Amino acid sequence: MLSKSRSTLQIVEEQVRKWQYSTTGQKAAKPKITVITISREPGSGGNLVAQGLADKLGLDLFHQQVIHEMAKSAKVSSRFVQTLDEKAMNVLDEWIAALVDDRHLWPDQYLQHLMRVVGIIGQHGSAVMVGRGANFIVPPEKRMRIRIIAPMKFRIKQVAAAFKVSPKIAKRRVVRTNSDRRAFIRKYFNADIDDPANYDLIVNTGTTGIESAVDAIIGALGRSKDILQQAA
Repeated sequence: MLSKSRSTLQIVEEQVRKWQYSTTGQKAAKPKITVITISREPGSGGNLVAQGLADKLGLDLFHQQVIHEMAKSAKVSSRFVQTLDEKAMNVLDEWIAALVDDRHLWPDQYLQHLMRVVGIIGQHGSAVMVGRGANFIVPPEKRMRIRIIAPMKFRIKQVAAAFKVSPKIAKRRVVRTNSDRRAFIRKYFNADIDDPANYDLIVNTGTTGIESAVDAIIGALGRSKDILQQAA
């Protein structure tokens, strides 16, 4: 969630400065996978898994709400564009055009900004992105797509504890949030959020727990050392 003391533009400027600083240093060979995208069922602990991955691998973390706020702003999209050279921007634009064509999308202004923002984060790499269909936007050679799931009873219990509500209210919240996310992916990416073909790895935190889920993803990545070196 966005901090009350930090606006979206402040977060953007901090990130831009970080990217600018990293490009002034010596350029090392980039690993194949530089971005981890996290899609999650509500109550499955996906945000905690994302935080754990970012902490252990030294990656930037972009939560769903932050990405959403960035995508709503043309000013943010324009500011991010300035961080890429012309060649990199052309590559990104070509990828987005191919994505729109392949998935038969009809991008409104929000989706245009969303694809630009997520695409540019993907170009810079060293990031964990949560939600907003990032797994569809970042090119396959740059990302690993993770889906975090858990049994309904487990998710209801987690939501009830987190928001201090009854199981009945927690269940309604889980069902509503899940429905909203499914509708978002269907509307903007013409895809089924529950289709396993849209992910490289699906982890059940009801079985593994959060820490083991993080370790399993890092193990599956097989390039964690390269990512750590790039992010350092």
